[in-house]
Amino acid sequence: MTTKSEMTLGENDHVERILRDRIATHELSPGSKLGEAALAKEFGISRSRVREILNVLAQKELVKRIPNRGAVVAKMDAEQLSQIYDLFEVLEGLTARLACMNSQPSDWDELSELFGKPMEEAVANGDVGALFSAVGCYRETALRLARNDFLSQTLNGIYDRTQMIIRRTLILPGRAKLSLEEHQMIIAAMRRGDVEAAERCKLNNMKSARDAINKYIDFVL
Repeated sequence: MTTKSEMTLGENDHVERILRDRIATHELSPGSKLGEAALAKEFGISRSRVREILNVLAQKELVKRIPNRGAVVAKMDAEQLSQIYDLFEVLEGLTARLACMNSQPSDWDELSELFGKPMEEAVANGDVGALFSAVGCYRETALRLARNDFLSQTLNGIYDRTQMIIRRTLILPGRAKLSLEEHQMIIAAMRRGDVEAAERCKLNNMKSARDAINKYIDFVL
């Protein structure tokens, strides 16, 4: 039997996920105020529950509490982004290594097809959204096959804070085509079972993305 406490936790998680998605996609842009009364009314929960949820988001650095102003969506500056990418780059490389070690060539068949000719045509036609979704599929597959829950939790937290930055990076000049080619190389290495190449290719992908971000930092942020 589900207890009231368990129901409360489940509802909190549901509302937290919705707010995280809104923040990640900039539906709630940096600096946006998160009014407790408005959120309580929208989700049909108490203001004390809203405060609990906002506290969780603040711990994840997605929300900032400002005295006499309440909670607002956190802003990220260039230095914070650089520090995040120090970790992001290393963990993505590790994920590629572990996923390659723990997988079979057939585990990558669907991604190989996804990043094939149709995606090349989509990118050529400027459909960056299709590539963004495909990169998300790669990330989900790699994390699942890496079989490391702590790694997944850490990277998902980073992804919450960088999702919109990744999307904006893909529309930079030449970036979508290069990202597609880089992911094709990563997946090819995975199918060969070449652990070193898979990790190296992913690290190269992260480095080139970071170089693009640094070059266009004002636009990306």
